[in-house]
Amino acid sequence: MSNTTPMNADQMLAALRAEGLRITEHPGWRSHHRPDRPWGPMNGVLIHHTGGNPPSDLNVVWTGRAGLAGPLCHSYLAKNGSVTMIGNGRANHAGAGDAEVYRQVVRESYGDRPSRPVKDTVDGNTHFYGLEISNPGKGQAFPPAQYQAAVRWAAAICRHYGWTAKSVIGHSEWTKRKGDPNFSMVQFRKDVQVRLQHRGLATSAAEPEDAFESAPDAEPATAVIGNAMTDLP
Repeated sequence: MSNTTPMNADQMLAALRAEGLRITEHPGWRSHHRPDRPWGPMNGVLIHHTGGNPPSDLNVVWTGRAGLAGPLCHSYLAKNGSVTMIGNGRANHAGAGDAEVYRQVVRESYGDRPSRPVKDTVDGNTHFYGLEISNPGKGQAFPPAQYQAAVRWAAAICRHYGWTAKSVIGHSEWTKRKGDPNFSMVQFRKDVQVRLQHRGLATSAAEPEDAFESAPDAEPATAVIGNAMTDLP
């Protein structure tokens, strides 16, 4: 994989919009990152669920929590399939993970799933883009619009770098400390790979609570959150 340079904010937005996603820009997201450690080379995509509900989980991924400063992802995915941009650069989302899993992702050299993580020795925040999907993580279903938006988000990044879906893993596949997301990453990668085979990308996200539908002549919507956001308790 020759291109491992981190995307800038404009490149990230362009990639996501080209995949037909509805984008909301959190004020200040373009400069919201953790400057204390390296960012890049980029080697993959990490999928999470928030373990909470809106609006508090959106506030947490922006602000952070006790002992872990935000941003806690690069994008937040609402139940209606809309994407909120949270971070641009290094984010505290992946944490340390398994070196063999990292090698397999970089080489895209595993079968249906990477080997089980054993020892956390690689800093995943340096190398992975992170998506937080709003879901309590207690068996609740992911609405079709939300799931399909997650597929498109992962595919957008893979398409930019020329990666296959094997560059996409779940947090539970990165480290044995985590159990998210609570859907099959084997199936998710299959869905991402199908999406990557679609070269005609002029599609738009569906209206809230609906499944995605093709709309060749539509432009994906973009919004900006107002300044009156609720702070963490």
